[in-house]
Amino acid sequence: MIRLSIPMREALEKLSLPLLMAAAFGLMLAARIDGTLADRARMAFADALTPIYAAFTAPTERIRGVVTELRQLSDLRAENDRLRAENATLRRWQAVALALEAENANLKSVLHWIPSPEVPFVTARAVADAGGLYDRAVLVSLGPSVRVHAGEIALGAYGLVGRVTEAGGASARVLLITDLNSRIPVKFGQGGVRAILAGTNGPEPELQFWPAGTMPKEGEQVVTSGVAGVFPEGLPVGTVHYGRSGVPHVIPDAELARLGIVRLFDYQLQKVSPPRGAAGGSAALALEAGNGN
Repeated sequence: MIRLSIPMREALEKLSLPLLMAAAFGLMLAARIDGTLADRARMAFADALTPIYAAFTAPTERIRGVVTELRQLSDLRAENDRLRAENATLRRWQAVALALEAENANLKSVLHWIPSPEVPFVTARAVADAGGLYDRAVLVSLGPSVRVHAGEIALGAYGLVGRVTEAGGASARVLLITDLNSRIPVKFGQGGVRAILAGTNGPEPELQFWPAGTMPKEGEQVVTSGVAGVFPEGLPVGTVHYGRSGVPHVIPDAELARLGIVRLFDYQLQKVSPPRGAAGGSAALALEAGNGN
């Protein structure tokens, strides 16, 4: 072990802060000169950290799974009774469903119905909360032969998660619908009233820019409207909920607080750039949707 003299240690301590400040200034200057270089460096750093995140995530998920199983065992008897009752109900509806299926197939053959093409997707695992430009984003781990691009739609088991903003060789960054920069054209209610879903950096985004006289109601389902061609129409987002503030929020269908597996769908939509300003983005989407309140 190398022993340093007291004056040498004091000199090194005095030089450490200026050296760190110079390094930080150099990094900021490099990002200003070449933004793409900074983006590539950030994604390369994310690619390098992805295996580490995955290694730490796997034991945590196993422990969480064991705890969940123990909780479910305590309610197993009541769950079995409920499932038996539901199974009996489903059997009664089975005959009705088969009849409707036969009728639907007959009508499709008469109308020469052309089915919609299947949308390609890949399955990925959310390994960490990502840093970078956004407060509410996740980093997903990709396989060695998997390629995704910015603009693909991320869905969870029950609803919309967000949209891919950056993609690297082994990982991709997904901007969540709860981020402050997220602006999504949606519709709610049976009439399909259009609005804008705006992220708040909290657990629940809020609704904005709906037409006058069409106030969102508690419990109404919210889905994507397809306006502006950024998101496809009809993706489940969540349900309307009013808090103490009286502002309509949306409880997401996707479990954003504990994401595990996500699917990245390539709808071949326009690949827009990440939003530069929250207010400007929401106003532009509101104008294109033809709404305002």
